[in-house]
Amino acid sequence: MIVRRETPADIDAVHRVTAAAFAKPDRPGETPFEDTLLRELRGCDGWMPALSLVATGPDGQVVGHVLGSRGHVEGAPVVAVGPVSVHPAHQRRGVGLALVHTLLGAADAMGEPMAVLVGSPVYYSRFGFRPAGAYDVVSPVPEWGVFFQVRALSAYDPGDPGLRGAFAYAEPFNRGRQTRQSSQSPSVYTSPKCSPWTPEISP
Repeated sequence: MIVRRETPADIDAVHRVTAAAFAKPDRPGETPFEDTLLRELRGCDGWMPALSLVATGPDGQVVGHVLGSRGHVEGAPVVAVGPVSVHPAHQRRGVGLALVHTLLGAADAMGEPMAVLVGSPVYYSRFGFRPAGAYDVVSPVPEWGVFFQVRALSAYDPGDPGLRGAFAYAEPFNRGRQTRQSSQSPSVYTSPKCSPWTPEISP
């Protein structure tokens, strides 16, 4: 398996993998929200091409994808992690693990101060993520609680007051959150297994 930067030739395969990873068995044929979100992110100011990464199998086929997009903490630029997608036929083989590790390494090399996500603390703690409150970063959805997490990178300065305060996603995330909240109860929406951007991924 190789993890590398996405190329234009990968885009269709990336969306097929994303759609398969988030497909709901009880809604066959429905386009998952995460696939729509990914398409909208491509056309917004928050898109970061250097952090759109694919995992390929021995035959070169795309089997997984992870995205880092531009988020902000009180105006300071940081990286928002997700969606993270692994094709169902390749889950539980370490693809998700490799994608997230590579993304964090790439973001660190770019001088980004921190990465932010919503996901399972049990899974993402292995990458060094901690509840965002430990860094005084405030979730846009209070109900996310400990599922809203931060990973400090090498450029993070704990004495920098500009990296404390309210976190904001790129606009497509906000539109998606409003849509999902209008159709789901908060308890369902904020469940870690229903996280719209960073699903449970088995290594």
